[in-house]
Amino acid sequence: MSNDQMQQRSAGDHAARRAPRAVLLDVDGTLIDSNDAHARSWVDTFAEFGHDVPFEKVRPLIGMGGDKLLPTLTGIEKESEEGERLSARRGEIFRERYLPSLRAFPGARDLLIRLKRDGRALVVATSAQEKEMRALLKQAGVDDLIEERTSSSDAERSKPDPDIVEAAVERSGARPDECVMLGDTPYDVRASRRAGVPVVALRSGGWSDAELVGATEIHDDAAALLADYDRSVLSRGAPAGARADARVEASREQARDADRVSDGTT
Repeated sequence: MSNDQMQQRSAGDHAARRAPRAVLLDVDGTLIDSNDAHARSWVDTFAEFGHDVPFEKVRPLIGMGGDKLLPTLTGIEKESEEGERLSARRGEIFRERYLPSLRAFPGARDLLIRLKRDGRALVVATSAQEKEMRALLKQAGVDDLIEERTSSSDAERSKPDPDIVEAAVERSGARPDECVMLGDTPYDVRASRRAGVPVVALRSGGWSDAELVGATEIHDDAAALLADYDRSVLSRGAPAGARADARVEASREQARDADRVSDGTT
């Protein structure tokens, strides 16, 4: 994160806010490079159903749930018979054509390991459906690090409404002001702010700083956030000794991951 983004927080705010008890995690565009794939799966689906909706119109809406994206682009309500067919087919296309080739962003797993070593509860807060969320976490190689998860099934309305973030806060057992949301879209920022949760935003989802206005911090991606971790709101309040221990444990986990890969166990 550059100095100007770090200065989005005032010195007083930096001193006043304690380290979070829980980190709420978006998945697409935050942990795994999947936003374009989601847009293409919608374009493919629309084409099958006779709707000519170009990628350029779909891509800016990725991060919303289907309950908002569908009526915005086609006028079809997700709860309608056609909307249900469209949504189901999109899920099939995404899982069959695009999911197998997706990769986690560099540093995503190491960042989550660091957060866990520092005692942060990790809770997924995504507009994705539960089946798709599980598949994405597995594809990203982080499913073993996250126990608490909320998805579209846990909320009446998707982002940018706050329902999913509020459900994740409740699942975490912490208060909203004891949580931080990690996301990549303007919809993450708006949903989290409406829920009273500060946001750390990543540019990896494809949005500009101007579009991510309202975030407490903005970093390039998970690796950049990890590099700036000790200056971030994610770290504030952690004792220096605990931070050093976290770095040692993260290094050990990296070594174990490398061993598993070389042994062919992953």
